[in-house]
Amino acid sequence: MIPAVNTRKTPGLLASVRSLPEAEVALAAGVDIIDLKEPALGALGAVSHAVARDVVQMIDGAVRVSATIGDLRGDPRRTVEAVRAMAETGVDIVKVGLFDEAERAELLSALAPLAASGIRIVVVLLVDRGLRLEVEDVAAAGLYGAMLDTGDKHSGSLTQLLSRDQARAFPEACRRAPRRLLCGMAGSLRLEDIAVVSRGEPDYLGFRGALCHDGARAGQLSGQRVAVVRAALREHAVSIDGESPPVTAAGGV
Repeated sequence: MIPAVNTRKTPGLLASVRSLPEAEVALAAGVDIIDLKEPALGALGAVSHAVARDVVQMIDGAVRVSATIGDLRGDPRRTVEAVRAMAETGVDIVKVGLFDEAERAELLSALAPLAASGIRIVVVLLVDRGLRLEVEDVAAAGLYGAMLDTGDKHSGSLTQLLSRDQARAFPEACRRAPRRLLCGMAGSLRLEDIAVVSRGEPDYLGFRGALCHDGARAGQLSGQRVAVVRAALREHAVSIDGESPPVTAAGGV
């Protein structure tokens, strides 16, 4: 029998975790990317290098591991050192925040040699900071990917800060860049946001608060809540012809 053709595309699920026990929960729940982040230290708060090494060893290549380097800004040299140090822990992807549009060119220039050396760097554009969503310069610097997120987790979810057209255009721009970029979207995403952000076909969607027991990003990761989000991602998978199935999920997590 000829197997059925897969006509639906589901974004990967990125789960931000702060510890080895949370990483174990995320792995057991079947996430696609385990993202190391300490929410108590800011939007892109970094875990210790010891935690990163322990998680990489436990995961043992089962899924990709990404890690943030902290809310660093204003000193590209410090950022370069932090990227190198985090990459040495063995993580697959290092995420770097772009906090100020004025620093954009200098930061990308500083990161380009690291990307050329083989470090997979994803630049995180914080949409509530008024940053440009264009990604051609990110691709030109040789970086691995680009991601949308929010810096102030009280400013609302990503879909409350972007128009539907912007949410759809960003993944398309990443795909059409001279060097295709891995595309991620995050920022206090709720269940009801998934149908909107999935339409642009990003490579993955990132969650933290929606995956925690109490719905707060400072809480503990819940395997049950991960399962709920995974189901919502599958429900709102985008068909290959660009049409999304009807929205039936309701409520946030």
